[in-house]
Amino acid sequence: MKCDYCDSKATVFLTQLAEGQMKKVCLCDSCAKERGVTDPTGFSLADMLVSNFQDPPSPVVSGKRRERSAGGAKVCPECGFTVEDFQKVRRFGCGKCYQVFNEELAPMLRGMHKGLSHIGKVPEGLMESHFRHKRLEELHAKLEQAIASESYEDAADIRDEIQTLDEVGK
Repeated sequence: MKCDYCDSKATVFLTQLAEGQMKKVCLCDSCAKERGVTDPTGFSLADMLVSNFQDPPSPVVSGKRRERSAGGAKVCPECGFTVEDFQKVRRFGCGKCYQVFNEELAPMLRGMHKGLSHIGKVPEGLMESHFRHKRLEELHAKLEQAIASESYEDAADIRDEIQTLDEVGK
């Protein structure tokens, strides 16, 4: 298939169902970039279809978004993203945005999640077993060091702790 804008081979295919009619757009890579299809903040298929494939509504300028200073709002120096863009699209423009908008992002994350770092879901018994296993590995390494350095009193204490952990695990 050919691109709807030029004669290059189309690699991006967009379909939208609007008012009971299916509208399709076929784009090559360069036309997709020009029209903001790869930019999460600037692309709207509906706008593209309504404008009959004219200039893109996206604020993309030579591969990067235009920098905006809406009342002194923070702007990501890497991609030009603002907090307003994030609130509209619900994702950031690049990895640098997480650092730039850290202060604004933290309260949002606290409201959505239990904390600011992801621990993951692990069954409680499995987590205890994992920590006990890690502790036993540490103790065995310390025991070997104590024996090598001939600290037999320390080695005896470590041996006793290993035995206690082994009994708890059974």
